[in-house]
Amino acid sequence: MAILKTRQIAAVGVMGALTTIATMMFVFPIPATSGYFNLGDTIVMITSLTFGPLVGALAGGLGSGLADLLGGWYNWVVFTTIIKGTEGYVAGRLAGPREGRTMQKTVVAWAVGGLCMVGGYFLVQIFMYGLAGALTELPFNAVQMLVSGVVGVPISTALKSRLDI
Repeated sequence: MAILKTRQIAAVGVMGALTTIATMMFVFPIPATSGYFNLGDTIVMITSLTFGPLVGALAGGLGSGLADLLGGWYNWVVFTTIIKGTEGYVAGRLAGPREGRTMQKTVVAWAVGGLCMVGGYFLVQIFMYGLAGALTELPFNAVQMLVSGVVGVPISTALKSRLDI
């Protein structure tokens, strides 16, 4: 069993809080499904690609779930925690350690992690709103994924090269 180091625990707290803030500050509602577009995924991606799968999963899942709880999207808290936690874990795991990491590996990690988010919400939305509702929100989640990579990959690359992680 992996035990988190003190730096990792601090990173979970700081990055989880940043995820909550980024999610709640930039909310663009999607009326068809009562969902919303946000920039929290960017922090999830920065976290997972910089600090790895455990910190990415914990900060991404807990920070995003807390944003739903505080924002009043109670029916999404558990789903969001699982989906964003999975996104962070997968991206961090696929990116691998600093040694041997290439830009291609980082981009693949972002894409697969982001697709976990898009696919996870799509599946839940099919059950909650039907296929039409899920298809309505799909492009918004895809754009959210794209933004998380365009912003998150370069920032995480810069941080990873400068931090002793």
